Order: sequence, then C-alpha cells, then structure tokens
Amino acid sequence: YEEDPSVKLVILKGQGRAFCAGGDVSAVVRDIRLGKWRLSADFMSEEYKLNYVMATYSKPQVSIMNGIVMGGGAGVCIHGRFRVATENTVFAMPETAIGLFPDVGASYFLSRLSGFFGEYIGLTGARLDGAEMLACGLATHF
Repeated sequence: YEEDPSVKLVILKGQGRAFCAGGDVSAVVRDIRLGKWRLSADFMSEEYKLNYVMATYSKPQVSIMNGIVMGGGAGVCIHGRFRVATENTVFAMPETAIGLFPDVGASYFLSRLSGFFGEYIGLTGARLDGAEMLACGLATHF
C-alpha cells in the first residue's frame, strides 16, 4: 500500500469490544515453562517486525481506539498520527501483572509522557479511560 498512489492514509480500528487486546502473554509464559520458547520467540519476532513497518510507514495512520487497547494493541495504535480515544476506550499494559515489562515499544513511548505518568503505567499496569489517554498524551483526540 505504501507505493499505491490511491492509498492516502490508513485507518486502523477494531471489531467488537476491542481495538486490539494484544497477544496471549500467559501462553508465552506457559510455552517457555514447557521448553517451547521458540514458539514465543517467533511470535515476538513477527510482532516486532509489524511494529517496525508501522513505525516507518510513510503515509498517515489513524487509530480509532474504540474499546480495549492492551499490550500489543498499544504498540499498534501508537504509530497513528491521529489516535482517537472514545468513551469505550480502556488502555493498559497488563503483562506487568505476570512479571513481564511492557513490550512492543512501550518502554519508548511511555517514557516520553510528561512527568512520571509513563513509568506509573508501565510499572503498575493501571487502566486508563479515553479522557485519561488524551490528558497524558497517548491519544490525540477524544
């Protein structure tokens, strides 16, 4: 789509209750404990490749975050030039609850929020609503 002149921008939105609920991090932990770490490594590799493509994509991206935005969903939405939160938006990095650090570039974009808000989100896995996302800079519109 990057070379197609008829594509002017990319709009990302979820279906149903979620924009993107992220990957199954519990399955990652389970696979590692079962000695199947390669499955998780392959999944993470593909996820990071997708995030790189999105981060370096030349055309504008609009993220319509109407619903759950968690974990990998945060990494997908953050590249939008316009990140639209709604009254249904719930943002979090829940992987912290099982001892993982926020992935998919979250250590980069959370650390750039004003004050210590990003550190708070990254360490606690606190849930934010759409208005809070706008207030802290994770959303550009509400």
